[in-house]
Amino acid sequence: MQKFIAEPSFWEILPEASIGIMVVRAMKTADEVSSEDKAAIASILNEANATANQHLTSNTISENEVVAVWRRAYQLFKTKKGARCSIENLLKRVLKGNPVGSITPSVDIYNAISLKYALPVGGENIDAFVGDFHLGIDEEGGKSFLPIGEEENAPTLPGELCYYDEEGAVCRCFNWRDGQRTELTDDSRNAILVIECVDGARLPELHAALDEFADLMRRFLGAEVAAKGIVTKDNPEMTIVE
Repeated sequence: MQKFIAEPSFWEILPEASIGIMVVRAMKTADEVSSEDKAAIASILNEANATANQHLTSNTISENEVVAVWRRAYQLFKTKKGARCSIENLLKRVLKGNPVGSITPSVDIYNAISLKYALPVGGENIDAFVGDFHLGIDEEGGKSFLPIGEEENAPTLPGELCYYDEEGAVCRCFNWRDGQRTELTDDSRNAILVIECVDGARLPELHAALDEFADLMRRFLGAEVAAKGIVTKDNPEMTIVE
């Protein structure tokens, strides 16, 4: 049995947070998705870029509450200089009139969900994990991490909030940057997908986002949803592999 575990150190700093977790299996690879479905996914992404504008009430990115709440969260743990939540980067593009474009079907789907709901979304190759999948503060730092696109190890900092397993860090500074070891590729078939929320008032939106995410993964990628749930302070762990 393999679990996702949000550690007590996470809830100590973000007690109102909630994490949507979904495990999908037997996804179609990018080459297996039909041209019609690729076009449909691209259309959904375009709609999400337009919908994202409803979350942007200020031309200053940091003054929008869906971004400000993450800026405040990032002040609660040690971060690498310049680290920002993934949703800030997506919404900044929308604000500048440079909408998020199509990449691959799986990435397009989770970018569409992220934009529509203004919540960070990420994904990892579940087959690459060693032991349980954790989210917590790395008190000592030094967890091994090879960032996507880099050639040198960039270990975690003491006091940094990160996702990790027995092998090392999986995603640094909460949801800032993924590593090569567990990254999803066009050929990945099994994944764990994560939607993060740190505003307790938006829990209903997190539920809606996770349900729609599951529907799109089934409809367009033929994925089997093997596990799906919301992790909270009162329910801090979830079985991801039986």
